[in-house]
Amino acid sequence: MKRLLTALFLTSCFSILPNTLLLTSATRAQTTVNESELFYTFYGQKIPLSLKQDTIAVRFKPISGTRSPGMRPLHQQLQETLSGNIGTRSLSSVPKSQIEVKPLGDNYAIIQVPTNTRSSDLINQVRQQSYVEGTLPVLARPAKDKLRDESIILPNEIVLSLESGLSPSQVQVLLNRHNLEVIRPLRFTQNRYIVRSRTATGTQVLNVSNRLLNVPGIQSATPNFIQSIQFTTQEQSLEQTSASSQRISEKLAALPQPEDSPLTSNLLPLQWHLNSTPKRGRLLPRTDIRATAAWRDSKQGKDIVVAVIDSLIQWDHTDLANNIYSTQTAPDRLPNEEKGWDFTSPNGGDPDTRISEAELEELRPGFQDTFKLSDADLLKKYKDLAARVRRSYPDYSNGQVASLIRNYMRSNIAAEFHGTWASGVVAARPQAQQGVFGVAPQAKILPVRVFGLKGEITEERLIEAIGYSAARGVNVINMSLGGLLPSQGLTDQVFKVLDANPKLTIIASAGNDSLDGVSFPAAIPGVISVGATSMEGSRSFYSSFGGRLDVVAPGGETQTVQQGGILTTGGTALSGFWKGMTPPDSGWGMALDPQGSYVQVQGTSFSAPIVSGVVALMQGERKGVLNRDRIQTILKQTASYQTLQISNADATQYRLQAAIGFGTALDFPFLRPSGIYKPPTPVSAEQYYFGSGLVNAEAAVKAAKS
Repeated sequence: MKRLLTALFLTSCFSILPNTLLLTSATRAQTTVNESELFYTFYGQKIPLSLKQDTIAVRFKPISGTRSPGMRPLHQQLQETLSGNIGTRSLSSVPKSQIEVKPLGDNYAIIQVPTNTRSSDLINQVRQQSYVEGTLPVLARPAKDKLRDESIILPNEIVLSLESGLSPSQVQVLLNRHNLEVIRPLRFTQNRYIVRSRTATGTQVLNVSNRLLNVPGIQSATPNFIQSIQFTTQEQSLEQTSASSQRISEKLAALPQPEDSPLTSNLLPLQWHLNSTPKRGRLLPRTDIRATAAWRDSKQGKDIVVAVIDSLIQWDHTDLANNIYSTQTAPDRLPNEEKGWDFTSPNGGDPDTRISEAELEELRPGFQDTFKLSDADLLKKYKDLAARVRRSYPDYSNGQVASLIRNYMRSNIAAEFHGTWASGVVAARPQAQQGVFGVAPQAKILPVRVFGLKGEITEERLIEAIGYSAARGVNVINMSLGGLLPSQGLTDQVFKVLDANPKLTIIASAGNDSLDGVSFPAAIPGVISVGATSMEGSRSFYSSFGGRLDVVAPGGETQTVQQGGILTTGGTALSGFWKGMTPPDSGWGMALDPQGSYVQVQGTSFSAPIVSGVVALMQGERKGVLNRDRIQTILKQTASYQTLQISNADATQYRLQAAIGFGTALDFPFLRPSGIYKPPTPVSAEQYYFGSGLVNAEAAVKAAKS
């Protein structure tokens, strides 16, 4: 993150064992609260936070029902309103162009307070709007610890977990004594509620949450932070990385189909993570997971269900439509539930994880601008973004700046379909041999959406989504997410679900921060954490490593060669994105084809679903027999370092780390941002960067059969 654009594209890319949690020795009774500090508590450990003085968050009033197409988003209405005379210390006015209202999901927005503007004046004007419910503080991890420029909204909401056995009257007494009221109980879990304080406002909510941890009968209390996770890890090159459809066809014609595969498709030779021989040839070591050989000797994941907890999942994509799990017969079926659930919508969510018409209208204008506007018009319309680019790249021409802006905007809009990308990696199955394969092409996907637009997510949604997935009887849960604040409530839910379902496997991405220590929630004991490797067999430059890393799988790198990414299903081929314009005649950015039906991406977000697919292949051979412990053992025992290589840079870093002691280079939480990790112990360089090694689907399936 030495330069702005890298930061813009960098993302981030759950039984409990006491000796695996490096916590302070403080007990509940010993936890003290310093009113001047900003922090919350994770199993007795303070997680420090800082207040962003130059940023405010806006909470809009909920819209009854579904927002009708054509209705202006509330953040746009607020953007237009904030153009009057906002008082400053010099009594001057602030031009509208200096105020940018950035949406976060459907219900929130973030405003950067312009220089020399009194935030109180801006807050007052915002609060006067009839559609605004209120303003909220914005936090971040302290400057020396934070991994990226982040904004964490703090609402007056606490995820409260109570000990079992409390009667309703005891619960009510507890709530009244601490001036709390229940907003609603959390579904698919027990004794957990979203509550609000009747008296606290702003950052005082942190103090309330910390005090509650000392109260008998309370298991955990964590602020229901609203976080934003960026999904793209790649910074596109200055030149467009596109190729014409004809050129792609010519390239595919020159690549052979994998000889050991019982399945074929036009795009399979490009899927090097399944079989790297078509792209790397016979003379170079294989850096794939040997999926095609596993297909030949397995049921390909038949009758296995993988819950993909993620963002927009376009389950009607041609390569996904036949592999979506139906929940119509669920005994506790939610209203109109049929193909998963969207936990981001108000009033309990809705049954469709695909993009809505309102969300499409939100994204389409910016997406089309990147294709229709000239360089000059693009720089004029997005002058704030252009100014940020120029501050980091002062020598770039207008054309170069415009190119970066185009790729940045397209990547972020395409990345709203991160859940579609991950689903394709797990279980895509092409029709008529035209398309891409997932690792387990006969498995089923249960779509579960927890991310709103712009990567907006809350602990509350994840707790419910994990419980919901378990209640639907899935065999695997994939969470291609990382970089979240560690949460005691979420950790408790993961432990409870794993304990109640010993044959359920949860897999999460290690994180894209290139740090010693995997991110949260991958670090939770019992969850399989997955790092990323490149087509050359080295650690992908962004992949986190070290503490709590279990295995690695291909995650790709697209910085130098676009086709070094993981090829999977995309979401921008919807006709609504191209309404009123002619699509280009070639791919663009991460898109392989002109409309983005298929994308080439990088990140531990795709290493995790690769392993989820491998687990589905294993379980498909002995459904209902293999438990989670046996699956983890097989994965690690059949993984290998044989075709992996450590770069010179990584070898040097390991040498330094080994000399000064593992875990001693930096202080928590920067070094290990999850808050969960084993005490540092000497390990080999291979284990440090690759865990138990590169997963091997063929060997894992054979071991699962025996």
